[in-house]
Amino acid sequence: MTLLPWILLAIICVEHLIFIPTLIKRSGVAPTWHGYVPVLNALSILKMIERPWYWVLFLLVPGINLLMLTIMHVELAIVFGRRSSKDQWLMGLLPWISLPKLALGDDNYVGPRSWSRTRKSTFREWGEALLWATIVASTFRIFSFEPFTIPTGSMEGSMLVGDYLFVNKLSYGPKLPQTPFTLPFIHNTLPGSMTPSYTSWFSLPYFRLPGIRDVERYDAVVFSFPPGDTIFADPELAGHDYYGLLRREGIRNAGGDIEKFALNPEQYLRIARDRAFIEPGLIARPVDKKENYVKRCIGLPGDSLSVIDRQVYINGSPIANPEHLQYEYQVNFSSPMKAKRAMKFLDLTNVDIGASRAMNNGIATLISLTESEVKALQNSNLALSIDLMSTANRKGRMEMFPNTYRDEFNEWTPDDLGPIYIPKTGRTIELNERNLDMYRRVITAFEGHELVEEASGKILIDGVESTHYTFEQDYYWMMGDNRHRSADSRMWGFVPEDHIIGRASFTWFSKQNVAQHGESKIRWNRMFKSVK
Repeated sequence: MTLLPWILLAIICVEHLIFIPTLIKRSGVAPTWHGYVPVLNALSILKMIERPWYWVLFLLVPGINLLMLTIMHVELAIVFGRRSSKDQWLMGLLPWISLPKLALGDDNYVGPRSWSRTRKSTFREWGEALLWATIVASTFRIFSFEPFTIPTGSMEGSMLVGDYLFVNKLSYGPKLPQTPFTLPFIHNTLPGSMTPSYTSWFSLPYFRLPGIRDVERYDAVVFSFPPGDTIFADPELAGHDYYGLLRREGIRNAGGDIEKFALNPEQYLRIARDRAFIEPGLIARPVDKKENYVKRCIGLPGDSLSVIDRQVYINGSPIANPEHLQYEYQVNFSSPMKAKRAMKFLDLTNVDIGASRAMNNGIATLISLTESEVKALQNSNLALSIDLMSTANRKGRMEMFPNTYRDEFNEWTPDDLGPIYIPKTGRTIELNERNLDMYRRVITAFEGHELVEEASGKILIDGVESTHYTFEQDYYWMMGDNRHRSADSRMWGFVPEDHIIGRASFTWFSKQNVAQHGESKIRWNRMFKSVK
């Protein structure tokens, strides 16, 4: 976080306290002493430029407040007779110089420009309307609801690819923007490119306003993708786990020998990282500009979570499964015609269907199915057999969190893993080998500490020898309802509290497309349907 923007902001705030009282006295709109009191100071400026008092509320919104300050400065120049384009540009771009000159000059207060005799140009009218609409809409998106699109099938059943959701930020409390200098209504890149739509040279610390309630188990939560602090500069790869892709490439550099890679991972990761830096290139992203994901919250702070034979256990007890839980099955049909009839019978799309291959007695197709769909297919006599797919082939490949080569973790799969303690604010853990594997990224990337493991076995955190660590924020465990086709906490770990955006509230529009669904149509039955 560079200090220059903060220094400039501090200077203009001090200049307001020094020079605005002079302008108030000259205008006579309020007692001079109002200029020495921060909130009254801003209200006095609004009186001078004859703007509504509630504009002061927009000064509390990061990003929007900088725009509002610029508008107020420009209009200050106008009400004191400095109305040339040059004067207005100087006041807007260099208020640190122009504001003292205005206060120390002898310009009389003449009030806002009157448009009774001079008609505003069409460009000015539209410009002012669009500017005001942008301010109001941006403030609404920051503090209440924001649209979100479902791009993948990881929550298929509950939320479908092509669903357009509203994310309720009031539920858990809206986060103030940490990267305020950004183009409105664009999340992180300019359309059709990998060019950032924001500048990160001025950033703000994390701050969340009070919410209606806390995150609850089974909530459909929208959050910033935790591994997304670094991405490949490629549209196809930007939303994927950079660290997982890099690890896969590192294993390839080790000749595909995972054990060889695990003995010295940095040697092979460095080769992959250097190559990626050149092509396609790497981009760092702040927390609020990471890709947005939506998953179901399964584990809460302080929980101990295990998955045993696909069943999730919290603190040793099984929990209820989501209504639309799906797994992948191999379904054998006697003919392609029977397979097509089954797809139509279950109203499945290309998103639900995986690879197919010919067999001696017909065709085998991988399909994601809910329990009710399995029963319906069994009773339909369309399928020869329906077999649940095993995930045992993912053992020992470092794909499962915590992505390290250790005997215990090598046995973990998407259907069997744990126990995993989910960090909670104020809880202290011992810094043993297992916990370092589990929480190294929590300590370093999410909580900003330097962690050094010396050859002697000593562990230094920020240069201080430590045997224990106390968590500084809450974390959550997120999983997709489409369990065999979801990249979630089982692969990349915990979701920090400061990454939480809001709760998926309701679907306001839904549309199928040809590429993913086989046909293009609006799903009218999903319009304005609440997310469960």
